[in-house]
Amino acid sequence: MPRFAAVYTMQPEDVAAFRARPQSEQEAVDAAGLAAWGAWRQRHAAAIVSSDMMLGKTRRVTKAGSAAARNAIAGFVIVEAADIDAAADLFKDHPHIAIFPGDGIDVMPVLTEPPEDASA
Repeated sequence: MPRFAAVYTMQPEDVAAFRARPQSEQEAVDAAGLAAWGAWRQRHAAAIVSSDMMLGKTRRVTKAGSAAARNAIAGFVIVEAADIDAAADLFKDHPHIAIFPGDGIDVMPVLTEPPEDASA
């Protein structure tokens, strides 16, 4: 079955706004979000190939060297589905966007060879 990477995105300003809320509100959102995330994982356990991986601060490497960098990637998970639409449907009610301050989840095929269409 085809595999898809689902990349959780979160804008730095959304994280900052969330962290500016009272501690009790943050804790309530965290508790509700983690419970919902666990329930989401149980509902879709058959499709999940790898457990969720959350990511920390970025260091970008270029030909010129490496330096601290920022991006919107917060984490990822690998799932199996019949096609990209079915994979995307798995995430419609995901807590990353339904409860936490995530701004989106990008779903894309995991390729084992270069795509035929370079714009894919």
